[in-house]
Amino acid sequence: MVSTVAVLAGRSSTVVVSNDGKKDKSIVILYENDVHCGIDGYAKLAGLRDAIRDTADVAVVSCGDFLQGDIVGAISHGQYIIDIMKTVGYDAVTLGNHEFDYYVPRLRELLDDLGAPVTCVNFTDADHNRIYLPYVMKKLSGKTVAFIGVVTPITMVSEEFAFYDKEGRMLYDLCPTEVFRQVQEQVDAVKSKGADYVVILSHLGERPITMNVDSHLLVSNTTGIDVVLDGHTHTTIPSETVMSSDGKPVLITQAGTKFKDIGKLLIQQGGKMSTTLLHSDDVPFENINVKHTTDSIKALCDEVTRQPVCQCPFALRILDDDGNEAVRMGETNAGDLLMDAFRKMSGTDIGIMNAGSIRSELPYTTGTLTLGNIIAMLPYDNNVVTINATGEQILEVLTKSTRFLPKPYADFPQVSGLKFTANIGDGVSDVMVLDRQTGEYLPVDPQRTYTVATTDYCVTGGGLQSVFKQCTITSKGQTLNYREILIKYIKEKYNSTVPELYRYPQGRITVK
Repeated sequence: MVSTVAVLAGRSSTVVVSNDGKKDKSIVILYENDVHCGIDGYAKLAGLRDAIRDTADVAVVSCGDFLQGDIVGAISHGQYIIDIMKTVGYDAVTLGNHEFDYYVPRLRELLDDLGAPVTCVNFTDADHNRIYLPYVMKKLSGKTVAFIGVVTPITMVSEEFAFYDKEGRMLYDLCPTEVFRQVQEQVDAVKSKGADYVVILSHLGERPITMNVDSHLLVSNTTGIDVVLDGHTHTTIPSETVMSSDGKPVLITQAGTKFKDIGKLLIQQGGKMSTTLLHSDDVPFENINVKHTTDSIKALCDEVTRQPVCQCPFALRILDDDGNEAVRMGETNAGDLLMDAFRKMSGTDIGIMNAGSIRSELPYTTGTLTLGNIIAMLPYDNNVVTINATGEQILEVLTKSTRFLPKPYADFPQVSGLKFTANIGDGVSDVMVLDRQTGEYLPVDPQRTYTVATTDYCVTGGGLQSVFKQCTITSKGQTLNYREILIKYIKEKYNSTVPELYRYPQGRITVK
């Protein structure tokens, strides 16, 4: 068993932390982030923990974004994920931005059911009372490990609907300007209570920074942290060393997304620390109880989602051939199809949506797409709405939503009825709008008002940089969920078969 784990060790770097005591066993912290309903990995996570328990004292933690992102979360509003995580048995979890997708009352209901300690230092109510624990302390192999959770304050923009009422009054706060101070206070607190190691469960992410908060800046603005287990940006970082404000090395690591990797923090005798990412495909262990739970839930989901919806003779892509999130950096054929459904079914000039609402690509297999396939690609409770927006607002959306290129960004726009060039580091140019009468593309008129089909999330919830927040929703009657409008478009316009014109991106977005 020891040799098996050694084979899985992978790449790592180490930092020596002074430790005057002795341990009978090493300490291992297994960590995950941004699982987004990738439920098959939970059995391997628990199985790995079980396999190394004889040789190490083990804890399992989550760095957030587990409730939403695929079928299992969408059809149960997060309950099935909690059912699985309860079976795993977590030692500490923190929140990701997508934990707020079902609003705070549902979040609190689910996490109460989880039965694991939740830590989030910067999540408060409007009166600045913390909702969850500022830290969790756990005894492992005779030493005390303190876990301090923190979530990105950009959540107040990206999931704005969860933080304000309809009159704009703040209900909850993530304290954007206080994050570093709050973390430092809790680091000092756990040190005073005898913590031997301080581990941050972070959902802050890597550069580019938002709201002047990310994992690197957290380290460089604090002292006393030993390691940051990070999340949010879906970055794969086996191990990186960053200096704290007093010049001491701190490890940062992040395990990508959807259990492609499982993270392993090893604290050896003497305080030597290292982090490693273990490819889930290479982990030979599974916990039988967890697998039984996930298999049962998949069977329940299959009953709902296996019905065929349409035919598609090619893949609907959101990734490039290297697995990068192409939909967050440029045009994809899945984005083109969905945005055409928005625009044409709504009868508007423009269709536009943030790329982060498209969660999975649909690879070509049998050519039949099921309801489950569509839900996996479009799992959120987002409804398609229409608004009036000026050309100036369109330009603002495009400029702000492409500003982090060439990095992937959840607000990158997928479009219909628009063509534009995104100039890396230099805004947008050549913005053209399709004239519905002539079929020609004409330069955008900043003073003209255009009709736009988008999601309610992009108007009232924080998507597309909240530029459309000042626009009034003009939709009348019942609105459709964004996956429902896609299904309706394919059925009614193309007799339930996605046509060849969507096999490849159509040249709407140029990045240079």
